[in-house]
Amino acid sequence: MITAGIDIGSTMTKAVILDTDQNAVLASSIVETGAEHRTLALFILEDTAKKAGLSCGQVAFIVGTGYGRLNIPFADKQITEITCHAKGVCHLFPQARTIIEVGGQDSKAIKLTEEGTVGDFVMNNKCAAGTGRFLQCVSETLEVSLSEMNELALRAGDAMPVSSLCAIFAQQEIISALSRGTPVEVVLAGMYGGFARKILTMANSLRIEREVVLTGGTCKHAALQAAFRRELGFDVLIPEEPLLTGALGAALLAGKYGGRLSREELEALQLRRSFTSVEIS
Repeated sequence: MITAGIDIGSTMTKAVILDTDQNAVLASSIVETGAEHRTLALFILEDTAKKAGLSCGQVAFIVGTGYGRLNIPFADKQITEITCHAKGVCHLFPQARTIIEVGGQDSKAIKLTEEGTVGDFVMNNKCAAGTGRFLQCVSETLEVSLSEMNELALRAGDAMPVSSLCAIFAQQEIISALSRGTPVEVVLAGMYGGFARKILTMANSLRIEREVVLTGGTCKHAALQAAFRRELGFDVLIPEEPLLTGALGAALLAGKYGGRLSREELEALQLRRSFTSVEIS
């Protein structure tokens, strides 16, 4: 059975097409999230199906997840991103017990049971600190690209302590330190350390257990990965593509729910779907 998971996040939209019989990902796509979620959802499904050598109509069951999951009109089921991230991470790392997901507009920690289900979770969605948006603000303030910020921080021998857990006050600390002549790489190394501490302060309410898996696009920053390792005192696991765990989990869950249906019921679902070809430049 061919299934699809579509994860519409606040900043990025992801899709995975899965062959459940072979337990293999056939194709995946990642694009920026815009205002037109419905158009984007169809575009990314068409794009991912094309990569897999399929048409949209050949997908048996589709699960939508993420911030914009209700804006996927052709999805057969909507499931929260918490459940989908847990499913995707446990598929990649069965030994995982804690997930730390750092998104563009929020961050979350998920505690997993031994069975790989969600035991508890906590979210930060009311403050920019501990999210990709904070790094973007620092990048704009310093007029340094995100990739350059990462590289500079990795080169630092020392790190300036950033004590504030508030995005605004942390930025003020960074600007003040630079005005005093503190090298930018030392400031940025301290910023990544403070960033990790902010998230771990939230995650510690769940009692972090190993193994810890980092997901979300912001976790691609090697400087942030290093900061988490320093703060935790042990290594962390990182998927090959940290952005795709939610969409992967959605595709896996599509197999679970679709597998409960008869061939006739699946065919009826496919016939009821309405796909309209779109183009996005």
